[in-house]
Amino acid sequence: MTIHEFEADQGADDAVGIPAWPLLALERGKKGSLVDKIVAAVTAMVAAKALRVGTRMPSVRQFAKCNGISTFTVVEAYDRLVTLGLLCSRRGSGYFVARQDLPPTLQPDALLPSPCAGGRGAVDALTPELYTGVSEALPAGTGWLPPEWYGEDTILDAVRQAMRIPANRLRGYGHPLGFAGLRQQLSSSLSDELFPVEPDQVLLTHGATHAFDLILRTLTRPGDTVFVEDPGYSNLLSLIRHHGCNVVGIPRDDRGLDLDALAAQARLVQPKLMFVNTVLQNPLGTSLSPAQAHRLLALAEQFDFWLVEDDIYRELAARGEASLAALDGLRRVIRVGSFSKTLSPVLRVGSICASASLLPELVRVKMLTGLTTSEVNERAVYHALTARPYRRMVEKLVAQLDAGRERSIEVLREVGMAPVARPRGGMFVSAGWDIAPTPTRNGRVIADQALRAGVLLAPNEFFMLRPSPTIWFRFNVAYTAEPLLRAFLRDAQRDGLRADGGQHG
Repeated sequence: MTIHEFEADQGADDAVGIPAWPLLALERGKKGSLVDKIVAAVTAMVAAKALRVGTRMPSVRQFAKCNGISTFTVVEAYDRLVTLGLLCSRRGSGYFVARQDLPPTLQPDALLPSPCAGGRGAVDALTPELYTGVSEALPAGTGWLPPEWYGEDTILDAVRQAMRIPANRLRGYGHPLGFAGLRQQLSSSLSDELFPVEPDQVLLTHGATHAFDLILRTLTRPGDTVFVEDPGYSNLLSLIRHHGCNVVGIPRDDRGLDLDALAAQARLVQPKLMFVNTVLQNPLGTSLSPAQAHRLLALAEQFDFWLVEDDIYRELAARGEASLAALDGLRRVIRVGSFSKTLSPVLRVGSICASASLLPELVRVKMLTGLTTSEVNERAVYHALTARPYRRMVEKLVAQLDAGRERSIEVLREVGMAPVARPRGGMFVSAGWDIAPTPTRNGRVIADQALRAGVLLAPNEFFMLRPSPTIWFRFNVAYTAEPLLRAFLRDAQRDGLRADGGQHG
């Protein structure tokens, strides 16, 4: 990999406001992801003393622009370099080189993936294999279930009915809010079960992540502060940074959110909004108590910030769990829903419920950034929701998840892993060993080893802003009993015991 000094084009740099810094000529034909190559390149520069301790790295946007790559890629590369101990992050100031000496395991050549196991390399939070569903690797850390768990017949029948769309609906782009039938169905079910909402307060989206993006585009500007749960949804962290916002993590554990920490942070920085998984939080599987939900709303009122309630697991939870939208009546709560956990993620249909005053601006941003959403997909979801077997299908799914969750906890206990929190339901168990991570023995390193062994894991680093005192992973309960995963975890436990002097949980 060659390095060209960026000072040679200083005039162009000044024009775009980018400081002089080495431009990486990334050799894209080589094996490994761009994240791997960036990590290896920066490591090589540190080893060659081209980057010294205390050197300030370019911002995520600057690095991406200079090298013609996605900001998502840069965020993942910087995060991995922080985990490896080569960089440190200072709030409000950026990233800085943290060390000069490199142990053998951090030498540049050791950081690029080996060609074994079909050329699989390092895994990160945006690795395509975690989302495509076509990988040969066991999807132990993914967010989807086997098709047979969802009720294939109901979904396929709904898709067939959706394809019989009237010919006159093939003109135009569809309604900006989304298919009217589905919005009416959502309005009715939410009004019956949680809170009153009109169909015109429902905006359909391409899944929950699209909803988060629209909300961020509508309500934030670069430099704004956004609160998230720590640990929390991995893609959301990268998405918020992509919009140029400052991310502040509020600790969440078995007891719920640390609301005292939230209040202290809100006094220091004025948050614009906060994203919250009220029910069956990803990755912990816990739910907020009614008392915590009430206090969270009071703090949002006190410090004047929006609450975005990520409510995509509601149908998998027991009735009566706390709902911020129901308590607030959509005054300062924006409710995001999705059907990827009860039907199929391939349908890509989500929703936003918001106040009548906010929704028109969300619609405007939706049209500006992508016009309308797929009416065919929305009709398929509508047909599935209104089919007679749907409620029975969800009940069966919840029963399977309950059994899978208990089985998962037992399987993980057999390899020395304990739950980080006791989940109240849903599809995830997060568990790990009571072993302190090191630059050469941490969740990411183990996940890379697992990928080469044919297992997709989701390590704690994907979900956390602060360092974790232990190594843990999010497990999908549908796959934890697979022999391949159990064998890999037994080997990892044995190696961890050797590396840490026999201490484990």
